[in-house]
Amino acid sequence: MLPRRLPKADKRPGRWKSPAHCNFVRDHHCCVPGCDNRPIEVAHVRRGSDAGMGRKPSDWHTISLCRDHHHEQHTIGESSFESEHGINMAALADAFAKSSPKKAEIVKAKRERGL
Repeated sequence: MLPRRLPKADKRPGRWKSPAHCNFVRDHHCCVPGCDNRPIEVAHVRRGSDAGMGRKPSDWHTISLCRDHHHEQHTIGESSFESEHGINMAALADAFAKSSPKKAEIVKAKRERGL
């Protein structure tokens, strides 16, 4: 008879999820200057985030984009998207996190992850 299996330790903490923060982000216009399109979607910013290969970033690393610009972001890539529209997605994600009603939870989660 085999002995009990050893539990596998989590290599990294799971991503931070917050429907309330996502709703806060979704309540803003598209981050592309001059765009008033709708509906607004929550776009996760991968560069400079806690995401890895095949992993979605935590919800604190999000910005508001209309459906068309969100699709464009995925199609051409973040660097090209930023150059095309003259925006810094990581800085915008930080601004959303600092203004969020869930700011205290975001700060705590980042501290726990050493970010």
